Amino acid sequence: MSQLLLGCIADDFTGGTDLASMLVRGGMRTLQVIGVPQGPIPSDVDAVVIALKTRTLPTEEAVRESVAALEWLRQAGCKQFFFKYCSTFDSTAEGNIGPVADAMMDALGIDFALACPAFPENKRTLYQGHLFVGDVLLSDSGMRHHPLTPMTDANLVRVLGQQTKREVGLVPYSVVAQGAAAIREAFDAARQAGKGYAIVDAIDNANLNVIGEAAADHTLITGGSGVAIGLPENFQRAGLLPASQAAAELPKVGGLSVVLSGSCSVATNDQIEHWQKTRPSFQLDPLLLADGRDQVSEALAWAKERIGKEPVLIYGSARPEAVKAAQERLGVEAAGQLVEEALSIIAVGLDQMGVRQFVVAGGETSGAVVKALGVEALLIGAPIDPGVPWTVGVRDVPVALALKSGNFGSLDFFEKALGQIQ
Repeated sequence: MSQLLLGCIADDFTGGTDLASMLVRGGMRTLQVIGVPQGPIPSDVDAVVIALKTRTLPTEEAVRESVAALEWLRQAGCKQFFFKYCSTFDSTAEGNIGPVADAMMDALGIDFALACPAFPENKRTLYQGHLFVGDVLLSDSGMRHHPLTPMTDANLVRVLGQQTKREVGLVPYSVVAQGAAAIREAFDAARQAGKGYAIVDAIDNANLNVIGEAAADHTLITGGSGVAIGLPENFQRAGLLPASQAAAELPKVGGLSVVLSGSCSVATNDQIEHWQKTRPSFQLDPLLLADGRDQVSEALAWAKERIGKEPVLIYGSARPEAVKAAQERLGVEAAGQLVEEALSIIAVGLDQMGVRQFVVAGGETSGAVVKALGVEALLIGAPIDPGVPWTVGVRDVPVALALKSGNFGSLDFFEKALGQIQ
């Protein structure tokens, strides 16, 4: 019987699978659960990721749900805890990253934690506390147009400092490049200087590995999935985790295939346009949905004619100008919720048609679809692209799910994902 080593809390569903994929890659058998588990979990897992939907919740609600998840993981006997947020630090000026991290630190009785959202494999790097997306600052990237959490400041020391009651410091690249011992010394110095957090620079996986090594004895780690790369090896060095070649094995799932997208990110819009060059697609329009048009039935009827012949794409994604027009008429939250609800109902209809392989783009959309399909836990497999694995949803009739954060994946991600599962 394996003992549970690492307990993780993700602030959205795709973030949870992203993190779980990193742990599986390091040899940790990992289970992702949707919300706080209500019953027993398998005994042969090394890590549990509790996926919540707290990124854009009211702060008090996000804190309450996160602390409840943390308490479950503590009761389960986890030796270390991880608070996972997006590699683009998605949040509003008020939170929820800072308030949730503060609450976790209070609950654990600790006074210091690192913060590192860097994910170089997906072109998210940190230098001098500034987050880059590819070659541009976060504030100059497509994230500045995000409909719910527009990111207009790349200085994460400043961004986190506005969200937390604790002081925020920096461990710069010049220290990280010296290795784990230098990073540990910097952590100690920051703590002694009264800092509650330290943003940690990282520009490649080697940096992430030594940051993970330096944090081996930290009770809580906060960051993107990238900084989790080095954690499995910590447990292996401590003799707590045997080497495993089977961590990414998944049961086979047959059936029909579909792509659903609610993300309005630049990457996802590009992936949709690439798909449309050779394959069929159906677009949902929040303005039509708001006017009472039954696009759900239209989409299902359209899919039924095609689904047995080839995979199809149904999407509510749009470019920034169209998103803005919908938000101005309907409100920011209402516009997104209309598309999420429609896609979740469509997913149920497709499930009834025999679709068992779903590629879903967008964190909020993924959460809605997973819930609608009655999935309470995910077995995590090998990655399709960095941060996006195939998973198998645990229920009476298993379903394969690739849950993609909006900004992740190559241009041909949808085709690549379906090719891998088939």
